[in-house]
Amino acid sequence: MERFDAIVLGAGIVGVSAALNLQKRNRSVALIDKRDPGEATSYGNAGVIEREGFYPIVFPRQFGALWKYGRNEETALHYNRRFLPKIAPWLLKLRAGSSPRAIEHYAEAMNPILAHAASEHGVLAGKGRAVEFFRGTGWLKGYRSIAGFEADTKAHLALAERFGVRYETLDSHQITDLEPDLAPVFARAVFWPDSVSVTSPGGVTKAYARLFEAMGGTFAHGDALSLRRENDLWVVDIDGRCATAPDVVVALGPWAMDLLKPLGYRYPLAVKRGYHLHFKPRGDAVLERPVVDVAHGYVLTPMRQGYRITSGIEFDERDAPPTPVQIAKILPQVKALFPLGDQIEEEPWMGARPCLPDSMPIVGPAPRHPGLWLNFGHGHLGFTLGPATGRLLAELITREMPFVDPAPFSPTRFR
Repeated sequence: MERFDAIVLGAGIVGVSAALNLQKRNRSVALIDKRDPGEATSYGNAGVIEREGFYPIVFPRQFGALWKYGRNEETALHYNRRFLPKIAPWLLKLRAGSSPRAIEHYAEAMNPILAHAASEHGVLAGKGRAVEFFRGTGWLKGYRSIAGFEADTKAHLALAERFGVRYETLDSHQITDLEPDLAPVFARAVFWPDSVSVTSPGGVTKAYARLFEAMGGTFAHGDALSLRRENDLWVVDIDGRCATAPDVVVALGPWAMDLLKPLGYRYPLAVKRGYHLHFKPRGDAVLERPVVDVAHGYVLTPMRQGYRITSGIEFDERDAPPTPVQIAKILPQVKALFPLGDQIEEEPWMGARPCLPDSMPIVGPAPRHPGLWLNFGHGHLGFTLGPATGRLLAELITREMPFVDPAPFSPTRFR
């Protein structure tokens, strides 16, 4: 057996960041995953570190919106009809978390940690030689009608003003001035200059993992489901041997409940599936920053692999075969917005986001198992918050003063 101070299960951005932050506090750490770091959920996303993520994804309350989504023809949301009875209880919890009072609570809880998200990435990126991936160009959220802009942004912009987060509202001419190769399809846009983006979220995660190993950390392939308790220590099978530690961190994202449910935990974790596909630009067309087409629920962003299109949300079993119908539906819209050239991959990549109905992650000690720590459920903000929640969890484990209030993220809030 190989003894460590802590074991971190899951080598996505959340787990790698937790491992690094524990290591910075003089803990010997084993980071364990079936795959190499940054090859699952942390690979396939828009790569944005959102400063303005204090407004959650909410359940629509207007009949017209419910009717549109119910027809299952919208590009922003797709669902397998056979899966609807299974996801319905979670959607009802999401609806309860979409009230004005719940949104206010979410914003107050999330703003402090979002204010540190970019700087916590910066600390790791500087030490891990990952700065080359980062760009401080902000991102753009485009609206195809003035009515849509006004309906969608009023509450969000009011929160931005309260928290002192910068934004600019742009008309169609100003959008073209900012991104000359975008076609004039947006009537309005909101430019968020303080959000940071990267050219490869998977590459950033791998760079952080290399830093972890260079600083003496141990990465090993292993199965998290082999976790067990022996002689007051946690034990995991890795590469033909065992790792043991008094503390273990569950940072397994959409696979967290595979481990926690047999231990008696019943967290309401759902999975939102999503897809991406890369294209070459046509001619010398250039996009400087991620662009969201709010009406159609996709992001177009320049990546090292090419121009990445990320799809909207899909509700289905986590491990069901891919059904990338949203990518096919949005392609005409994307090509009308920006001059895309040849498709790079043959098939879209599919991933899964772990989401809780109040849209906040679980970060803290498991209630019934000493030494078991939880860090999962980041939803659409996993890449944004990985380093920040990694720091928060490390401070809780080492009994330091937390840099933000951990109470809103407590594992006991779903009792």
